[in-house]
Amino acid sequence: MYRDGMPRSKGDHEARRRDVSEAVWQVLAARGFTSLTLRAVAAELGATTGLLTHYFPTKRALIEYALDLLEQRTVSRPRRHSGEGLAAFRDALLDILPLTPVAADSNRIWVSSWDAALSDADLSTDYARKYAAGRDRLTERVAAAQELGELPSGNPAHVAAGAQAFVLGLVVQALFDPAAFPPQRQVELLDDYLARLTAPH
Repeated sequence: MYRDGMPRSKGDHEARRRDVSEAVWQVLAARGFTSLTLRAVAAELGATTGLLTHYFPTKRALIEYALDLLEQRTVSRPRRHSGEGLAAFRDALLDILPLTPVAADSNRIWVSSWDAALSDADLSTDYARKYAAGRDRLTERVAAAQELGELPSGNPAHVAAGAQAFVLGLVVQALFDPAAFPPQRQVELLDDYLARLTAPH
């Protein structure tokens, strides 16, 4: 796709950055973080590894960029908006699950990135922040459902932490055994979990 030399115009430069982003994403979706190398991205792009060093001078720079790209794509994915209170809480949990091919790719990349994050203290701290932010968003929805009387009173942060742990566990099972955990069953299991939360104690 590309030969020697760098683009001279701003338009060419931005187009190449988009192509590089897409190549990184394709490698991640097909092979995960363990296969993310300059050589693999260059092969996907049809370029030389030397050209990519203009963007990623080190392997860590490539990993950091890939994580940023993953977060951008996750945030920009369409979200469900079917109501408030318990419905909004359910929507937020459904949005995490690999119910579509796009969501499955995103989740597969997230899970494959855990090894890289766990082996790097700075990345581990960043991941802890991301998951904490996710719990905070869930906590807000739990609290709203409690105010509407749709969930029993109690510590909303505790409920949110349990819900996050449930859906992340379901994500892993669905990725490893999609035949046993197709989208319909994932939704059924989530609704069973929510039914237990709403049942009187």
